[in-house]
Amino acid sequence: MTVMADKRTIGQAETQPAETQSSRGRLARWAGMAALVFLAGCQSIVPRGGERTTTPTAPPPPVSGQLPTDQTHHRIALLVPLTGKNAGVGQSLANATTMALLDTKAQNIRMTNYDTAKGITAAARKAIADGNKLIIGPLLSDNVVATANIARPAGVPILSFSNDAGVAGNNVFLLGHIPAQSINRIVTYAKGRGMDRFAALVPNGVYGQRASSTLLKSVKDAGGTVVTIQNFNRDSASVEAATKRLNQNGEYDAILLADNGAMAIRAAPMIRKNASEKAKILGTDLWNTSSNLAGAPSMRGAWFASVADGLYSQYATKYRSRYGRAPFRLSSLGYDSVLLTVKVAQNWRVGTPFPINQLTDSGGFIGLDGVFRFRRNGISERALEVQEIRSGSFAVIDAAPKGF
Repeated sequence: MTVMADKRTIGQAETQPAETQSSRGRLARWAGMAALVFLAGCQSIVPRGGERTTTPTAPPPPVSGQLPTDQTHHRIALLVPLTGKNAGVGQSLANATTMALLDTKAQNIRMTNYDTAKGITAAARKAIADGNKLIIGPLLSDNVVATANIARPAGVPILSFSNDAGVAGNNVFLLGHIPAQSINRIVTYAKGRGMDRFAALVPNGVYGQRASSTLLKSVKDAGGTVVTIQNFNRDSASVEAATKRLNQNGEYDAILLADNGAMAIRAAPMIRKNASEKAKILGTDLWNTSSNLAGAPSMRGAWFASVADGLYSQYATKYRSRYGRAPFRLSSLGYDSVLLTVKVAQNWRVGTPFPINQLTDSGGFIGLDGVFRFRRNGISERALEVQEIRSGSFAVIDAAPKGF
């Protein structure tokens, strides 16, 4: 397979591993096309009979100095950390964008990587100076703010991987999964199954504060009652004490454990011992990457909401075959950012500003993580599924909607 788009790296040599539509019918057709493109790519890389590691087609060599004069390609900048402590996730995102360019056979996109670990301001300024009309990334919310201050005066929009809603808006769009949406989804689902009274365990800090606020609003909107919210520090003694306080205000039908999978595994036995033997344990999309949850007896029967994993599983298999290692779960955002860009580029004239208005079409887009769309405030709204943790496995008990 040859690289149909020209992808280059500024500041570092390339490393080899680690619709818009206005109706559901047209969105469904785009969903089918995206899936077919992806599956076709899988067939060309993963042969029948199992995986094998293949040598990737080498991308063009890195550019030194300015990019060549270009009249036929859209210039897209990818801002991710390619060195330093976050290089692993940054390279995984970069690899995912390469895979998407190959799978879509995009011939009119020139994507250039810029290493944010060497200085976000320098990377953003270089991206604008090179004539890029769209910035994909960066990863961290502080970097998004710094990049936006440089990109905004140039009229260049940003598709960021951040999930910090506070940095969205004014030409900054967030691809990251917003935690509040998974809390709202699981509360709505639980309320629909007869659960009216809710409790919560949330960590101290900004995430816990936001989770608490979201729970209060979601339960109120659903017509339920929040009985108690208890905070904890991430140590066993604090969690134990918090679980003992849960019953101070009466019984509850469900308890939200708003933390990652590792903390959920630690806290669940304490909930059963100190608080409630029967309350349904609920979780957020932070559990999506914790496969060991299925091996924890105290977690069996728990529910959580997250993006759909069907296409991601195929992508992960293909990624391992191509790069010899597992991708970071976040890398699906890199793949989806290219799918979105390729779709918009069908009606985007080279050399003109990126058509921002197409990003907020109410019909939305489809990617590895399912259906999503951007609100006017730049935050992505995602269709989420509900999974149940069983003995050694996860089961989808309420599928993600196919459209909006």
